[in-house]
Amino acid sequence: MKALSNLHLSQLAPGAVQSEIRAMSVLADEMGGINLAQGICDTAVPSVVAEGAARAIAGGHNIYTRLDGIPRLRRAIAEKTERTLANGPVDPEREVLVTCGATGAFAAAAMALLDPGDEVLVFEPLYGYHASTLGALRALPVVVPLEVSPTDGRWLLDLDRVRSALTPRTRAIVINTPANPAGKVFTRAELEALAAIALDRDLFVFSDEIYEHFVYDGATHVSIASIPGMRDRAVIISGFAKTYSVTGWRVGYLVADARWTPSIGYFHDLFYICAPAPLQHGVADGLEKLEPAFYTGLAREYGTKRAMLLDALRDAGLNPHVPDGAYYILADVTAVDGSSAAAKARTLLRETGVAAVAGSAFFQAGRGENLLRFCFAKQDPVLGEACRRLRAR
Repeated sequence: MKALSNLHLSQLAPGAVQSEIRAMSVLADEMGGINLAQGICDTAVPSVVAEGAARAIAGGHNIYTRLDGIPRLRRAIAEKTERTLANGPVDPEREVLVTCGATGAFAAAAMALLDPGDEVLVFEPLYGYHASTLGALRALPVVVPLEVSPTDGRWLLDLDRVRSALTPRTRAIVINTPANPAGKVFTRAELEALAAIALDRDLFVFSDEIYEHFVYDGATHVSIASIPGMRDRAVIISGFAKTYSVTGWRVGYLVADARWTPSIGYFHDLFYICAPAPLQHGVADGLEKLEPAFYTGLAREYGTKRAMLLDALRDAGLNPHVPDGAYYILADVTAVDGSSAAAKARTLLRETGVAAVAGSAFFQAGRGENLLRFCFAKQDPVLGEACRRLRAR
């Protein structure tokens, strides 16, 4: 029989098809455990958002929208971005795209603005989707490790490392603030320094700000697009999955200079067509109708959840890095049996029924093997039970 030598995976296909995050979610489901591995966020959806989506479905908003999203949502995003940036107007017709989640926004922007062989700086601990998307497009993610503060265990930006990572092929920087998984909130001074590098080297900056409302202990979210000179090169990426607890809705957005959005929109349309139409109406209701107190209340609510899990991890002998933002905690799990972070995650799941994800998923090979990431975006009774189980290990 003739060998079917042409039947093989493409050069872009990864060696593994299931991420460690998904693997731990599957294992947790199989044993009926508590899943603190995946950032599912199962807290309540604001009623105005849920009712807006239901009303849109009943009203017949169930067909394709324009590739850039429904007008009222784009207007609401533009108004919200203007308030956030305080750096000039945002044109909802030319500078805003509604996307299939923040991941869809990043993928489309990277396809439109990067060439194969371009180098892009990403900070470690890193969000795997950023690096994997770049790799799938044959761009090269260049990992720049953050430093750990010896005094409080927080993650610090080392500008010398950033500068040493630059080469003539560097085309862009990816910033995630507040960051998954580290919980780092980049300060204005840090962002100003990165902006100076971007301006000096003529780089794009992709700024993933999906966790912008999840900040604690007086930390403040700052968008790099608010820094003078950055509006024409910064691509702001965000969405509603985390803020409104609708991770399955896949409604995100992107704000960028009008020179870039037509091509970004082309690629988003090519792969996604549009974000789900009635759900766009639901999140538009949220942006239009929810008061500022909702967003400040979100930070207080999740600050309480953060404190619950931090205390439980310490009581369990697992040393946590204290996050200033987002809703994840990286904890040192040297005390847990296992030769790798993946093995330690499975030991902990077996012992406690609580699933976490291996820290190695967020680092270069050989790093993060004594870390696990825990998500605290859970309903209080569920999170409380997870904390009880961790303390009892």
